[in-house]
Amino acid sequence: MGMFQIILIILIMICGFFLLIMYVDCNRFVTVSYEIESDKVSREYTFALLSDLHNKSFGKRNEKLLKAIEELDPDAILTAGDMITAQKGVKHKRTAEFMERLASKYPVYYGMGNHEHCLSEEADKYGNIYEEYIDLIKKAGIEPLINESVIIPSANISVCGLQIDRRFFGKFKQKPLADDYLNDRLGKADPKRFQILIAHNPDYFEDYAKWGADLVVSGHVHGGLMRLPFLGGVISPRLILFPKYDGGRFEHGNSVMLLSRGLGTHTLPIRIFNPGELVFIRIYNRD
Repeated sequence: MGMFQIILIILIMICGFFLLIMYVDCNRFVTVSYEIESDKVSREYTFALLSDLHNKSFGKRNEKLLKAIEELDPDAILTAGDMITAQKGVKHKRTAEFMERLASKYPVYYGMGNHEHCLSEEADKYGNIYEEYIDLIKKAGIEPLINESVIIPSANISVCGLQIDRRFFGKFKQKPLADDYLNDRLGKADPKRFQILIAHNPDYFEDYAKWGADLVVSGHVHGGLMRLPFLGGVISPRLILFPKYDGGRFEHGNSVMLLSRGLGTHTLPIRIFNPGELVFIRIYNRD
């Protein structure tokens, strides 16, 4: 066997290995847990965080994901957007049914992603997908938080859903937010309550912290698609290599951001050493 044939076989084996990892990681998820201490909360409160499902189903009717959530037994659900995909002919009813099943068991606080936003603004391209999906989840008792807040009085927690303009999701260069942008959209954060901000795009974490978020939950980056030891996620949706915010826990001042690596994929089904992620959050007051 010649050197060329040996090299070709090695390349085929390497490609096969990565294709196998990609297939496995696109069809599984792991559960990660975080704890946050705050003297603002009046009692312990737990959330399951879902992000970037993109119509993915883990098992029939998403039974595997639903079972994992039930085992965590959270007080409520947070979604950080892109539960469906902006794509012609997308089948959104499966995701709507999953959200309905969640809402029958838990309060669901739904923050919007750029895909939901895109569907809402481009009906001429995508048809009435957005209206049908929103109507279904509203009938299930889920009111999307579009630059709105809701208070959980028993725990002294405020949950706010931020939807920023689509121009802030552009490629390569990050557009800055104006100093008053968040206040204009959300009003001022109440410093006496534990403020959760659902903000799909993590790139503006410093702005969210400045606004007054105690906890930011985000998604969008899908963990960087492929993860490498010591280097983390390889590429962001802005097409930035090794982005600062790829997944995990980040801190800025008194604010914490929990960035989910998401659950599904879209366009190119790529996840390498980067399975989907179900996030469990425990917020407690040590006193």
